[in-house]
Amino acid sequence: MLAQWLGRARARVRRWLRPPRVLRPTRAGWLFLLIILGVGFAALNTGNNLLYLVLSLMLSFLVLSGVMSESALRGIRVRRRVPREIFAGCENSVHLEIHNSQKRISAFAVAVEDRLRPGPDGEALTVELSKDRDEERQRRRWRKKRRQRKRPDAVPAGRSFALRVGPGECEHRRYSLSPAQRGTLHFASFRVSTRFPFGLFLKYREFDAVEEVLVYPEVHDFGGPARVRETPTEGDSTVVARDDGAVLTGLREFTEGDPLRRVHWRSSLRRGSLMVTESEDDHDAEVEVRLRSAAPRPDRPDENRFEKAVSRAASEVVAHLSSGLAVALRTDNEYLPPESGIRQRARLLSFLARVAPDGRAAEEPAR
Repeated sequence: MLAQWLGRARARVRRWLRPPRVLRPTRAGWLFLLIILGVGFAALNTGNNLLYLVLSLMLSFLVLSGVMSESALRGIRVRRRVPREIFAGCENSVHLEIHNSQKRISAFAVAVEDRLRPGPDGEALTVELSKDRDEERQRRRWRKKRRQRKRPDAVPAGRSFALRVGPGECEHRRYSLSPAQRGTLHFASFRVSTRFPFGLFLKYREFDAVEEVLVYPEVHDFGGPARVRETPTEGDSTVVARDDGAVLTGLREFTEGDPLRRVHWRSSLRRGSLMVTESEDDHDAEVEVRLRSAAPRPDRPDENRFEKAVSRAASEVVAHLSSGLAVALRTDNEYLPPESGIRQRARLLSFLARVAPDGRAAEEPAR
């Protein structure tokens, strides 16, 4: 508790001491500054008026660069839209709304970087599934920063770029987020930067945008749901299903969560709305997914064994619910009764995202 309180206090002090703008010369900017020093030194030694004129023009470029870059960042506001379901180990699209609140001035070459609160002990929060040159350069840059003694207060989650945001307009961008593990992911802030107009300086401002999202376990396709008769499967998670046959009893309207294979298309076209077939065993077809949450045994020292079991259980939950079955989840200490539909999917996946090796789940974060 004391360490958490001290960490929050340090973060607040850093936010209070954070400068409103940060200006860093680029490689071209350093070269331009060296040329200015050379021209200035030559003008002082020779007293040539032409050199003084060139020096004044170069200095005016610096002033113009500062004024125009400030006008590009002044009215930028960013809003994050996180998808309802985020799975670990796969690409998830996070949408950003870049809004320019200025009435007459456009913003050019605006780059928005979404940032995460660093994990404990500096562990990676995201995985890189695909890399291009910019991503590889960004990865090398952050590796260099990690070698420093000072621990960063935030790590990048993704970047988006808008060439122009007109006055009063809103540009929609997105980036791919690939969480490395399940659990709570803490978004910390946005870093809005620009190199407009000459690319000599990188100016950025950072503002807080705190948000907590729940990352579901990694889901794999294991060949479809198993339909057995009171027969357990081998592995860390066990499936028990009951299916006594399918006798059609009638039709009903389509509800969210029903599989498309049960849609009766002829009746749907006749009535003008989706209709699905209903059978006697709809309320009897139940599946129980068992998650063995006990601690690993000394003879099986696999640190990732429990995480693999959670991923397997989540995959089975998704597959069985997609087939229209009622799914229950049982651990060594918890039991979630069988239900079907979207709500049960969110309930079970949220539990599996927060479950610990003792079979209990932590409190669900605000979303």
